Amino acid sequence: MKNFLGIYMGQENPAGERPDPATIARGMAAWHKWMDDHAASVVTTGGPLGKTKKTGKDGIADIRNRMSGYIIVQAETHEAAAKLFEGHPHFSIFPGDSVEVMECLPIPSLP
Repeated sequence: MKNFLGIYMGQENPAGERPDPATIARGMAAWHKWMDDHAASVVTTGGPLGKTKKTGKDGIADIRNRMSGYIIVQAETHEAAAKLFEGHPHFSIFPGDSVEVMECLPIPSLP
């Protein structure tokens, strides 16, 4: 089995409004059900992400991106990992855009 990082992506142009309490309750119930249904595949629960700082050659700066959360799952293939997120509450109930899935590769060893 391989590990895959799932990044919950927010909307391109967020309205800035929080969903109503009923939508939040329905979404969280669906998220907990998704977590229970996929518990055998979840390696790290992850969680929401906060504001972003970028550190580079020019120093540290506040930036914005669309990443809103993360999770690490386990699957046989990249396709199987992506299929785990079909119909996920992040975008089927909440105003999220998608879940991006990428394989967690091993660190190369020295020659």
